[in-house]
Amino acid sequence: MRTGELTVLVGTTKGAFLISGGRDRSGWAVKGPLCDGWPVNHVVGDAESGTLWAGGGSDWNGAGIWRSDDGGDTWELTKLTRGSMDDWAANDPDFAKLIGWIDQPQPFGDDFSQIWSLGFFHGTLYAGTKPAKLLASRDRGKSFEHVDSLANHPSADSWNPGAAGLVLHTIVSDPKDPAKLWIGISAAGVFATEDGARTWERRNRLSNAAACEGHDHPAAPRDGDTGHCVHNMMRAPGDGDLLYQQNHHGVWRSSDGGRSWDSINDGLPSTFGFPIRVHPRDPQTIWTIPLNGDAAGRYPPDASAAVWKSSDGGENWEAQRDGLPQEACFFTVLRQAMSGDNRDPAGLYFGTNSGSIFASFDEGDHWHEIARHLPTVLSVEVMDRA
Repeated sequence: MRTGELTVLVGTTKGAFLISGGRDRSGWAVKGPLCDGWPVNHVVGDAESGTLWAGGGSDWNGAGIWRSDDGGDTWELTKLTRGSMDDWAANDPDFAKLIGWIDQPQPFGDDFSQIWSLGFFHGTLYAGTKPAKLLASRDRGKSFEHVDSLANHPSADSWNPGAAGLVLHTIVSDPKDPAKLWIGISAAGVFATEDGARTWERRNRLSNAAACEGHDHPAAPRDGDTGHCVHNMMRAPGDGDLLYQQNHHGVWRSSDGGRSWDSINDGLPSTFGFPIRVHPRDPQTIWTIPLNGDAAGRYPPDASAAVWKSSDGGENWEAQRDGLPQEACFFTVLRQAMSGDNRDPAGLYFGTNSGSIFASFDEGDHWHEIARHLPTVLSVEVMDRA
């Protein structure tokens, strides 16, 4: 992974993949599967050093985080919990020999089964797990510790799992203030710290509760909250704590760091979707990918794919379809499967559960399929070493 190269980092059900496009975002080449074919929920990178981390696991593998310091050529696993594979190997010497298994205790026992999200901010690597816990590493992923202040939050006993379980799937930082962090948990909502994770505040309050009440859907806003099944969240560029989230029942905007939320769903074809993306320089430009509904198939409305863009903070929306399938399109784009680069014009990238990666190099006006026939895509991130 050379300086000047842009690489799309892809997590899938069958390992990590790296899709490299060179300096001019062309000539895309796929590398993978990596990480021994583990289910990989999230891949992130440090553009300064070139280090990559891939988090994942399963009931079979246990949970772990893979690290590469050479652009993905070789990977080292930090295994964090036991899986059923370890139990099998402990009782079957032939199987243990076959897979090269070594009997050693895991630092978190069987406390969680998967890593669902990663974030490298201000020298600390954070990891979100299933069930929902937050881990932190101060040595670039060699060892981890629980962030006990979140696990001990007074509301923890009331957290309910979403359809995928109780997962900590989104970790957001303030690029200028290492003491600030926001996380998203399905289905417990948004939590924030402003004191370096010593304390956490639950932030799901509606700005206008009366106008948002009255929905029958169990994940809809009610009781003064947006609804706790947050799907994805991103901080906008700039000094203010402007946040956007897509949750199970709508798209929301907060101008005060999540202390209150405004619905910006009017103009979209659906209240349901997974990812949200914010422009790297313009805090008012955002993109999302609505799906037809949680119980209606979870594919684009009318089976016609579109990325929806707003240039005014969600007041108005337009569909961007050029280059995307417009008939018989039944794919799903999951919560971490949309990302972007910081170039001008900004590039956008998303992956589908049918194994395609689509890219736009003009902020969504035109789309190109840069990879296909991958396993189910769980996450997409971009590392740009310009």
